[in-house]
Amino acid sequence: MAPAFSIRTPEGAKRKIVRGFAPPLKGRAQPLGPGGRILRSMSGKKKKSPGGNTIALNRRAKFDYHLEERFEAGLALEGWEVKALREGRGQLVESYVLLQNGEAWLLGARINPSVSTSTHEIARPDRQRKLLLHRKELAKIHGAVSAKGYTCVATSLYWKGPLAKAEIALAKGKREFDKRQDKKDHDWQREKSRIMKAHANG
Repeated sequence: MAPAFSIRTPEGAKRKIVRGFAPPLKGRAQPLGPGGRILRSMSGKKKKSPGGNTIALNRRAKFDYHLEERFEAGLALEGWEVKALREGRGQLVESYVLLQNGEAWLLGARINPSVSTSTHEIARPDRQRKLLLHRKELAKIHGAVSAKGYTCVATSLYWKGPLAKAEIALAKGKREFDKRQDKKDHDWQREKSRIMKAHANG
């Protein structure tokens, strides 16, 4: 039988005998598993922030387009490109996705070679790079672009384990009114943060 112990209520007036729970931590009883071990809550684990794996963001895409369905694509890279991306030398500002002959290609993305890149390697910072997607994903993107008026844009580059990945999204262009409203919202958020920071510093 699990050990019994008493828990004092917040008012301190009553005691309650609890079996099957460890002594309370910060006012909460901890459930016991087999052998009397404390069972840890999975919700207590800290989640890793995906921002730590980010290589490059295409902030312009969010401003110019309404981003809808997103896809994760692999990247066919050369050795010097992987090394350069590990040094944060990737840019997506002028990038876009081209669908051609049943394949997807990333154009306009720039990867600047590392200073230690061998002179024997031919580094082409702006070359077009193949995106690796499943056939169903390619068919879905192609159908949306060709029949529904969507554009496909690259929104970010990031690491997933040892592999570089690209997030691409189906998008529709924003009207000028939408862009102006987004800019107002962005400016207000920056101003609000500035005011709150100034208030906190007293």
